[in-house]
Amino acid sequence: MTHSGLSGLVERQGVARAEDFTEVAFEGAAEPGTVVADGDFVIVHGRFSGFQPVNWIAADILRIEDGLLVEHWDVIQDEATEAQSKSQAPMFGASFPR
Repeated sequence: MTHSGLSGLVERQGVARAEDFTEVAFEGAAEPGTVVADGDFVIVHGRFSGFQPVNWIAADILRIEDGLLVEHWDVIQDEATEAQSKSQAPMFGASFPR
């Protein structure tokens, strides 16, 4: 039986827990944040580093159908430094990267 949403994606990727998903799905330095699943849609918010001079903050939006990844969109933005942040709040997590 194939499940919908995040459980279907996790099942399809061959991992036991949602927390292990990022180890399968991403190569390089990735910090998963919030994961939201609703029906066949999954959103993974995270920080990617080591790919370029600045970190990326991203939201990966996935649509799963019959346990298969059928659509994928990204929202990617360079991570603001503390000096660049107008709100003085980090874009990801509780602190600015070092």
